[in-house]
Amino acid sequence: MITRCTHIVDGLLALRSARAAAAKDAAIGREILTLPLLASRLVGGFTTPAGTDVLYPAIQTALVTGGFQDIGGIAGLPGMPRAVLQSLDSVWRTDLDLSSVAGDTARFHDLALIEARIRESIPATHMLPRDLRDTASKRVDRASKLLGPVTLSGIVEVDPVWRSLLNEIARVTELSWDLPECVEQPWFKGLIRRKEHMRPVLTSAEVSADPKSEVVEALRWARRLLSTGNVKAHDIAIAATATQDWDDHFLAYARSADLPVHFSHGIPALSTPDGQACAALADILYNGLSQERVWRLIRRLPARPFAGSLPEDWFTGIPRSAGLRTFEQWRESLVASRPRRAAAELAEQCLLPILELLARGPDAGGEAGARLLSGASLAMWEEALRSAPAHAIALSLQSLRVADQRDPANSAVWCPASQLAACPRPFTRLLGLSSQSWPRSEHDDPLIPHHMLDRRKLHPVSAAQRDRLHFDAIRVQTREQLVLSRPRRSAKGGLLTPSSLWPGNSVIHKRDRVPEHAFSEADRLLARPRDAGQLAHVRQAQLCWRNWQWQTGLTAHDGLSGANHPAIEAALARVQSTTSLQRLLRDPLGFVWRYALGWRSARLEPEPLQLDATSFGELVHELISDAIASLEPSPGFAHASAEEIEAAIARSSTAVLKAWPLQRSVPPPILWLQTVEEAARRTAKGLASDDQVRADTRSWTEVPFGQTNPVSEQAPWDTTIAVPIEQTGLVFGGRMDRLDIRATGDGARITDYKSTKPPPKHQRITLGQGRELQRVLYAIAVRALLPDVRTVVTRLIYLADDPATLELKGDELDSAVIQAAGFLTAAIAILRSGRTAPRWEQDAFYDDMRLALPADRESYLRRKSSEFRTANQHLSRLWSAST
Repeated sequence: MITRCTHIVDGLLALRSARAAAAKDAAIGREILTLPLLASRLVGGFTTPAGTDVLYPAIQTALVTGGFQDIGGIAGLPGMPRAVLQSLDSVWRTDLDLSSVAGDTARFHDLALIEARIRESIPATHMLPRDLRDTASKRVDRASKLLGPVTLSGIVEVDPVWRSLLNEIARVTELSWDLPECVEQPWFKGLIRRKEHMRPVLTSAEVSADPKSEVVEALRWARRLLSTGNVKAHDIAIAATATQDWDDHFLAYARSADLPVHFSHGIPALSTPDGQACAALADILYNGLSQERVWRLIRRLPARPFAGSLPEDWFTGIPRSAGLRTFEQWRESLVASRPRRAAAELAEQCLLPILELLARGPDAGGEAGARLLSGASLAMWEEALRSAPAHAIALSLQSLRVADQRDPANSAVWCPASQLAACPRPFTRLLGLSSQSWPRSEHDDPLIPHHMLDRRKLHPVSAAQRDRLHFDAIRVQTREQLVLSRPRRSAKGGLLTPSSLWPGNSVIHKRDRVPEHAFSEADRLLARPRDAGQLAHVRQAQLCWRNWQWQTGLTAHDGLSGANHPAIEAALARVQSTTSLQRLLRDPLGFVWRYALGWRSARLEPEPLQLDATSFGELVHELISDAIASLEPSPGFAHASAEEIEAAIARSSTAVLKAWPLQRSVPPPILWLQTVEEAARRTAKGLASDDQVRADTRSWTEVPFGQTNPVSEQAPWDTTIAVPIEQTGLVFGGRMDRLDIRATGDGARITDYKSTKPPPKHQRITLGQGRELQRVLYAIAVRALLPDVRTVVTRLIYLADDPATLELKGDELDSAVIQAAGFLTAAIAILRSGRTAPRWEQDAFYDDMRLALPADRESYLRRKSSEFRTANQHLSRLWSAST
């Protein structure tokens, strides 16, 4: 015959551990319940305590209904449902009758009204604590048959709402309570059984630098215990009064160490793949559409119900640099890229309705979750929507926790001290024993402050008393080892004083100490440099550091390589661009990094508030190109009036305003409009200040040459022909901003537009330390591609402020061509010698290769300045020249 008995525990950790112990003991007939589940068992049927899944919607409905005397002004705030639930939970636990304490106080009247509305709106099978207790009390005579002997196991305190029910159960069946010696409960009328006296436990105290260091020491301690072979994971517990300061560190380090650590209070939802899907959806609803956000969302969505139906090539043809911040831009981009996709219209049919839904913003949160999420991710999304309105769902997701899938029965546990007091373990470590945490200070209830209701009526036991009680319960129930730990400083660096519970003697752990047992492979290598030095990548890092810091000569980590290196020869043999040749002159090592090794700098600002100087220059160039192209060949730029030029610029601006967001990231709409207007203003000033163009002159813009993948474009030559640079062995191609050619074909003028301010009037610019190499290269190209041209003029036009023009022609241009070829030859010789070295460009606004050099670049360059100057001596005359 099976004997029925019931064990009452407190908290999810104790519940799961007790059920695992019952299964291990083959205890058939033993029922493991919490106090609310005990009351539900007595009530019978399908009755269950009302959870947040029904309480949050009920509270939101009650707040929306209105009719409040005091809280009407704040009822619609995002955190209000959570604050109401927190206050009502305290009221219910304390067994307060709101209708009896309301009196003339409007706040209590409003809370009583919300409670009544909740009671009316929740399903009949879901009951509030006081209602559940009262209904269970009416059926307490059945407790003997339904429950059998009842034992309270591991519980150190009982909320007042359940005390009367327990005393009534004690009248009809055997009720006992296993209590540690340090706990007294005079209200209890059942049998109190004191736990047997345990032998003195080994207690030690350790001091670490900060919460992160505490986690490291705790995991080292756990690894040391497990390494003995005599301690199992389920014998180890680590706890703190509140876990938030340590959670992230435990989550990261336990995973990297592959240690079985169970989070009894749940893990942050955003640390899971399903949580990241919810975060991506919240981000796109709150911040709006963008290509980066859409990509992130689709990569993280579960296959069903939406992501699996999307074609694999849905993104083909969409430029990855495009911002795509509106639904209309997405539609235009998908339609434009349709010819490049296998399933031409399927991607549009699948994606456009979803993008249109997401463009509606947070108000579409519920529908978007239902159409995009499933399983655990959908459950998280719905829980977050229940606890906060859609506009605050990002904050709700940050505080949301999900159950840890590790079983506490075979794992070490990381938990709040309140849960550990109900389920002690032989080897325990308590963290954060500073004056701020053990015990904690008390705070007012969000809606029932102390001046409205005495704090001791709402919370009969203070937070400090509860923390001391939990500490004593853990201390007396720990059988083998108790380790106390505290940080010297907080996570923000503030100095912390010890807790009043802290013992006198303690061991101070330094950050760089060598532990007896490392908790992970990375920790082991950090503590044992000799072992780490055996790893190839560590040896290379150490060698790099020594070469940068101690070696004064040129080393491989500075740029030294073999002479005539194949990668460098391949980079020189390719068809160069004017940009690559400019980098070759100004930074030979940067040329190797970019074109021989293929390094690229990361895009740091996917959603800029303003265009960088390079992009703004490209914008101005495109406006100039489009404006002149629209005037050629009829009526012709030379014949166009000021009104026709202004109209052409306006048409170009309108086209660019719509086209650029489909190709690259641009600022937000208002700023983007202002940016285009400023670019159009500079374009108009530049074209208006141009010298009078002869009537027999034809103008071209964005003129290509040396193209490997040519497209049909207007040009006065074959666009596939690459131009050689005599003496250097280099060939190059590119695009000229503007080219004017006389009808007779004997004269050409090259224009390179600059969107920046002009140099000082007294400064004559030729190569400009290599910055203005382009116009000289364009002159070489025109002479090579148009051999009949006898006169070539190349000029720079600066468009910022008052437009200024700088020309090169005649002997001055011939000299510049000879200089450019000579300096390029010198740069090639440096590369082929293998002695390339960094160059510190003090006049550079931004160096996108800076991360490839040491962080203290200035000190590094000063330390090796002699070797670097020697390596780059053939280009020093160019770099030091003012022209």
